[in-house]
Amino acid sequence: MAELEIRAYRDADEPALMALWARVFPDPAPRNDPLLDARRRASTPDRELFLVALVDERIVGSAMGGYDGHRGWVYRLAVEPERRRQGIAAALMQRLEAELAAFGCPKLNLQVMGSNTAVIGFYRALGYREEDRVSMGKVLPSAPGGVDPGD
Repeated sequence: MAELEIRAYRDADEPALMALWARVFPDPAPRNDPLLDARRRASTPDRELFLVALVDERIVGSAMGGYDGHRGWVYRLAVEPERRRQGIAAALMQRLEAELAAFGCPKLNLQVMGSNTAVIGFYRALGYREEDRVSMGKVLPSAPGGVDPGD
C-alpha cells in the first residue's frame, strides 16, 4: 500500500468525503444528512477531531471525534470497502485517541449496531470493551424527517 496520510478535514475534502460516506453508509436516517453532519462538524472549534485518511492524495477513510469535557465520542469511522483490513481504520482511531488525549479526554465511547459483529471485533482488537449500559436516544421535533422510531 502507498503511504497513508491522516490529517484534519478541509472544506475542499467535502465532495470526496460525501462519496466515501455514500458507499460506506448508504441508507442514513433522514435526520443524519451526511453533508449537514460534515458541515456542522467542520464548523466547530475542535475541528482537528474531524479526520480524513488519504492514500495517493485520495480520501479513503474518515473519522469524526467529539469531546464534551466528560467523555469523548467517535462518529462515522469509515474506510473504503476495498481498502479494509489494511490498517487504515486502526490508524484513524490511534490518531483520534491521541488528539482526544491531548484535550485531556479520560475515556472514549462509541456505538456499534449489535448486528455488526465484524466491527465489534475490530473495536475489541483495539482494546474497547462492551459496557453494561443502555443506549437511549430521542429524535427532536426539529430533526429533518420528523420522528423516526428506528435507528
